[in-house]
Amino acid sequence: MKQRRLIWTAVFGLLWYFFSFTTLFLNKYILSEKNVDPRFLAVSQMLLTTTVGFVQIGIPTLLMGIHDSNRYSRKFLRNMIFVGLMRFVTVVLGLVSLKAVAASFVETVKSSAPLFTVAASWILIGEKTGLLVNMSLLPIMSGLALCSATELSFNLVGFVAAFSNNIIDCVQNVYSKKLLSDDITTVSANELQFYTSLSATCLQIPLWVLTEMALPKWTDFPLLLIDGISFHLQSVTAYCLMNLISPVTHSVANTVKRGLLIWLSVVTFGNQVSLLSWIGTSLVIAGVLALILGKIPRPSGA
Repeated sequence: MKQRRLIWTAVFGLLWYFFSFTTLFLNKYILSEKNVDPRFLAVSQMLLTTTVGFVQIGIPTLLMGIHDSNRYSRKFLRNMIFVGLMRFVTVVLGLVSLKAVAASFVETVKSSAPLFTVAASWILIGEKTGLLVNMSLLPIMSGLALCSATELSFNLVGFVAAFSNNIIDCVQNVYSKKLLSDDITTVSANELQFYTSLSATCLQIPLWVLTEMALPKWTDFPLLLIDGISFHLQSVTAYCLMNLISPVTHSVANTVKRGLLIWLSVVTFGNQVSLLSWIGTSLVIAGVLALILGKIPRPSGA
């Protein structure tokens, strides 16, 4: 049983890595080369992942006549709307930052996510951190400052969007993990993906009504379809992996993924990265790994 769980963890981890890169590559290409509005791309991604989720979850439920009162309780709907709102906001902020600055810089900023988790834990639940955790914050902040100061494509809007995305994404991940682990709600990864996508899509309706978004060319829609499918699979595999491993292990996997995405984005997009920027990126990743190690509980006898 343990070996089978390990195999599934490896499978979902590799798939998560793969679809994260394909989504990053397609997003950057669509925004930079095709000049698609970030808001339209966000709407199309959520609309497609909701449609695919309905095929997976909604249609079988309707055909089999399954009715679960917990699925329509106020608490359940409130949770789905809350996570859906955060998903929508993080998608928009992520696309805005990706359009404004280089993909490698966006991933460097995102790799500092555990820093915000520590801060949120201290502010919200009063969790104290050890010396190693506190010391790890210095290279993270120094690395981010160095990357920001030496980034050739630095843009304040892009930096603020990526920075804000980090904060909201941390809250979303913690809350999603809580819902997946809750014996009362008993939400599966596919259900969480579908219901939060549905609520995010509904929340996007005012965006269509109140703002004017330029529609992309018809020739771009096949690319948007592929991008939406990749985004859906990235989200599903992320939730599946989150359901199998601990938050600490997930943070390690996410940090390694960010490091790979930074390197792959530089190779793929040909971004010019200075030596100081590479040093800053290394400081961020090293600081995050030190932070994670500091958060691992030590045996009482040690």
